[in-house]
Amino acid sequence: MTTKTIKVNYLARVEGEGAMYVKIKNDKVKEVKLKIFEPPRFFEAFLRGRKYSEAPDITARICGICPIAYMMSAIHAMEDCFGVKVAGTIRAMRRLIYCGEWIESHSLHIFMLHAPDFLGYDSAVEMAKDYPDIVKRGLRLKKIGNQIMSLVGGREVHPINVRVGGFYKMLTKQELQSLIPDLEWAIEAAESTARWVAGFTFPEFEPDYEFVALQHPEEYPMNEGRLVSNKGLDIPISEFYDCIAEIHKPHSTALHSTIKERGNYFVGPLARYNLNFEKLTPQIQAVARNIGLESFCSNPFQSIIIRSLEVLYAAQEALRIIESEEMSSQPVAEYTIKPGTGHGCTEAPRGICYHRYQLDEQGDILDAKIVPPTSQNQSTIEKDLWKFVEQHIDLPDEQLRQQSEQVIRNYDPCISCSTHFLKLNVEREP
Repeated sequence: MTTKTIKVNYLARVEGEGAMYVKIKNDKVKEVKLKIFEPPRFFEAFLRGRKYSEAPDITARICGICPIAYMMSAIHAMEDCFGVKVAGTIRAMRRLIYCGEWIESHSLHIFMLHAPDFLGYDSAVEMAKDYPDIVKRGLRLKKIGNQIMSLVGGREVHPINVRVGGFYKMLTKQELQSLIPDLEWAIEAAESTARWVAGFTFPEFEPDYEFVALQHPEEYPMNEGRLVSNKGLDIPISEFYDCIAEIHKPHSTALHSTIKERGNYFVGPLARYNLNFEKLTPQIQAVARNIGLESFCSNPFQSIIIRSLEVLYAAQEALRIIESEEMSSQPVAEYTIKPGTGHGCTEAPRGICYHRYQLDEQGDILDAKIVPPTSQNQSTIEKDLWKFVEQHIDLPDEQLRQQSEQVIRNYDPCISCSTHFLKLNVEREP
């Protein structure tokens, strides 16, 4: 009888503090845990009693990489409660700032966190010695995303120009057009990136997932849509908790999400791509097929390709908005504060970000619920680890550890904003 335990006490190249634990006994996987051990941050609790108007700025502090997702989901929930629907320039500017977040977040992951796995480097710093032009491309793409967020949102981290009903200040056409040269470069750079990462070697690994994403009748989803899956889920976001359950597990300070009576599910770029391929531009569909992808991809290791295609989409979409939108000087839609419950769900770079708020007559928050993408993917990540280790159980310990970490990094988990070096402990029992 032999027992082997693979521990990674601090996951590297993920955003936040997490650990991996895999126990193998007699060449069989017996236990898998993705441990998220950061202290609870109590955002839902300290939102209670605050004004509805404070929620976007407070929830933006949940993440410095994807603050727009939290701001927008909070804003949509408040507007849902008040019965207001924004359109025209305001809606277009929201989509534009979301494009900026997708570009900067995906570029960070592709070039700095994930590509080193495929090329055999422990860090992007090491990779840069051999691929300086590639790393420079990634940094410039990220900077362009940040520029969009800074211009539209007032600053690139935790923007200050976004509010319920719209914006505090509306940009001019001339201000937006300053982004055009960089976006034209970004479109070419993103396509080159997709072709580059498509040449990586990917493990054969295609579990049977239930993919969940927003779906909009006219556009690739960012801010709006119904929640759908490839296995029959099709609901308005107001029915989120009718279908989704959150479960506490002792090894994680983040709740695990499951579809009631079905189990774990998968959110993020793969889910968006698989459920909305026909909403991508013809050029992107052609690039995808040219580099070997079909309209459906179930290999999570190939998520780096999908992210590159989404950077291409976000750059194209940002350019389309800037060139086609006739700017209005009206920065905010009128609304009346009403008591009730509002739901909001938008597509963060890592997947759907759901918010629900209950408000009183003054617009004070009575209750708040926030479901981040990574908590929704936790159970799926653990199942991936289980299956992947079973399939590669004969690998040497170090190689198995490295590839198991990559299984986790496929999801670009956003635990919070910090980075740690790895500590590895392999225990063997004769």
